[in-house]
This record gives sequence, structure tokens and C-alpha cells, in this order.
Amino acid sequence: MAEKRVPYQFDGRQFEGMIVYDDGMTGKRPAIFMQPDWKGVCADTIGQARTVAGRDYVVLMADMFGVGYGQRLKTQEQLRAGMLAVHKDLPFTIACGSTANDALLAEAQKLGLIDARWIAAIGYCAGGGFALEQARTGADFKAVVVFHVTNPNPVKAGAPCNIKGRVLAIHGSADPVTPKPMMDALEEELTKARVDWQVMMFGAAVHSFCDPTANAGPTRYDEKLCRKSYMLMRDFFAETL
Repeated sequence: MAEKRVPYQFDGRQFEGMIVYDDGMTGKRPAIFMQPDWKGVCADTIGQARTVAGRDYVVLMADMFGVGYGQRLKTQEQLRAGMLAVHKDLPFTIACGSTANDALLAEAQKLGLIDARWIAAIGYCAGGGFALEQARTGADFKAVVVFHVTNPNPVKAGAPCNIKGRVLAIHGSADPVTPKPMMDALEEELTKARVDWQVMMFGAAVHSFCDPTANAGPTRYDEKLCRKSYMLMRDFFAETL
């Protein structure tokens, strides 16, 4: 697997995303724009990107927190503060995410890796919320998949939902971070907007079941459910891309 860092600027700040792909494969592949969780671009989330990419996709990892953010150890309180600073600033969430997407796509195209007609998005936890907000603006994603999404509902209540592609949300029925009423509201929003959506709810699963570092309280990794999640994602993309 190859990892290429891609620097870009937004609003006077420096960011650094990453392209992850199997450099042993030839030919152009679909691009998967990835919003990692609140840890940002770090060893843990790069590991997730490698799994998603496999032999079939090129993953474009966004950086929403600034260069070096993911390399510094943080407390839960610091991670929450960093995430909320992005989440509560909707113009930043959308514009920085779009800048990341454009920069990563341009670099992947320059490397001859992707077929830009086929772009999807994924997001983990808070990154799932970021990805949905970007999709609501009409971003050209053929599909969006979110894993144990945090903040699935619009920051601005009643905002137009202009999602173009299909949506798959993979979630835990016992998730205390994003309880079922929030997911019900997401389903209602997508239905009203006539989006082709699916929700896969894992019984008794809590938050972060696809994060191998989650091991306490409301967040807990589950290897079996994580494997199932990626199978569902790949089937969903095979139908769409």
C-alpha cells in the first residue's frame, strides 16, 4: 500500500490530507473521499483507509484539523473540543471539506490513479457528520457511507438536503453517542429529500465498532461487526460505482 501526503491551504491555515492506495495495481479506480474520526489523519485512521482501499479503491483522506494534529496525543476532552470547533462552524466544515476533496482529487488524477466519474464518500463518527453536511450541499458523491456516525442531523435545522447519491448508514442500536431518535430523524430527512437510503442497525452494538482503539464505555471495537461493515460497504459500492 502506498501513502502520499497532500498539503493544501484553507483560510490561511495549513492542512495535510493523504492518498492511500495499492501501488501494485494498474488502471484507474473509483475514488473514496474519507472523513476520519476526531483523531484526524493519524496511524489509526490511516489503517482504516488502507483497509477500505484494498485493491479496488483509492482513498482520499481529508484533514479538517490542521497539519500535525493527528500526530499529537490528546485527552478525550481535547478531542471533543477539536471536533466541536469544526462541527459548530458549518461554513468551515463545508468549505474545508470541499477544499480537501478538490486538492486530493487533483493529485490523484495527476498520478493517474482514479476515474473521476466515480467518487464516493465515507465518514467515521464525527467524520460521518462532516461527510453528510458536505453531501447535503450537493457534492458530487455517487454514494455516501457513514460508520457509527456522530452528529448525523444538520447543524442548521431545516437546511436543504441536496444529497445527489445513495446513502448507507451502518450503526449500533445501543449507541449512546448517537441514539436511535437521531437516526430516525436522519431517515426522515433523507426520505423527504427522496434520497435512496439504507440503514443497517447492529443489535446491541455501541459506538466506534470499526475503531480498533475503542475499548471502553460508550465506545467499543467489534471485529466481527467491523468486518461485516466493510462487506456491506463494498457491496453498496459495487452496486453504485
